[in-house]
Amino acid sequence: MKKVAIIGAGIVGSTVAYYLSKNPAYQVTVFDHGIGQATKAAAGIISPWFSKRRNKIWYRMARLGADFYLDLVADLQKDGFATDFYQQTGVFVLKKKEESLEILYDLADQRRKESPLIGDLRLLSRAEAAEYFPRLQGFDRLLYASGGARVEGSLLTQTLLVASGAEVLQKKVSLDIRDDAFWVDSCYFDQVILATGAWLPELLSPLGYQVDIRPQKGQLRDYQTALVTDDYPVVMPEGELDIIPFQNGKISMGATHENEMGYGLGVDQGLLDKMEQEALYYFPSLSQAKVVSERVGIRGYTSDFSPFFGQVPNLPQVLAAGGLGSSGLTTGPLIGYHLAQMVQGKSGSLNPTDYPIERYIKKEK
Repeated sequence: MKKVAIIGAGIVGSTVAYYLSKNPAYQVTVFDHGIGQATKAAAGIISPWFSKRRNKIWYRMARLGADFYLDLVADLQKDGFATDFYQQTGVFVLKKKEESLEILYDLADQRRKESPLIGDLRLLSRAEAAEYFPRLQGFDRLLYASGGARVEGSLLTQTLLVASGAEVLQKKVSLDIRDDAFWVDSCYFDQVILATGAWLPELLSPLGYQVDIRPQKGQLRDYQTALVTDDYPVVMPEGELDIIPFQNGKISMGATHENEMGYGLGVDQGLLDKMEQEALYYFPSLSQAKVVSERVGIRGYTSDFSPFFGQVPNLPQVLAAGGLGSSGLTTGPLIGYHLAQMVQGKSGSLNPTDYPIERYIKKEK
């Protein structure tokens, strides 16, 4: 039996643990220091089809990542686990200019040929939109896609870790190489997976690597309402604001994208209050809701905003992923699945050479 260490229990690490643990030839141990994890502070929207990023390689990953959720949900349900973390309730896209909606509609309609998950795609008037999300305002028309989904990141990772049956140790660890062997927490492992997000440089720098990862702070605010929000679509106005309804009257609002803030996890009430004022413009009923929590996480970005995964250069038994940024909940499970496949010598729908790890992780000379 091969011993595998996964450092990082976020969206990528927990997915690796789940799929790798299905193979009895592997004994999986997960390490996570439990601080600042982006996934735990994430309330995500799975709706990549409206992105206008020109990076076709990134879009392919995001598109396949959205599709992969159906496989992930089916696998967990087959194993007897609830999948309340994922609800396909649709998405509303709002734009200030009418012509922008038309352009996005045409773009998504073209993409529907390879992405049937988009589902029903329509431009809705305010009255029509009210049938799906009552009391929403601030627009004349919006774009609706029935295939859009919402994900509760913390519940997703919890479910995956429990389903994996892996040992999970909450502690900060380092990766050591002694006599060409790999050690984590003073224990030898045959294979190591680095899924630490923005903290990847902290692990690899002591081993003489330069890592192109920078932290980005993200904050969101959670509300409890008396509304029946179970089937409400998620709302994506222009800018950073998203309004994400969950079951039982819970609504999340966020998230910020704060660069040059380091790894600090303090809540900026002023910034969240400002975002709340913007949310009230679209959904005045939020003023009657009770604030129940505020969450802060740190995303990891590369200098060109591209994700990567694969074998760490010169370390054949060490795999890593990073640079997922704000699309982590969309792309993370698919990347985690592929890392689990790579450990087992298998391939998947993504080609790692399209997401070259050596471009972002380099051995210092």
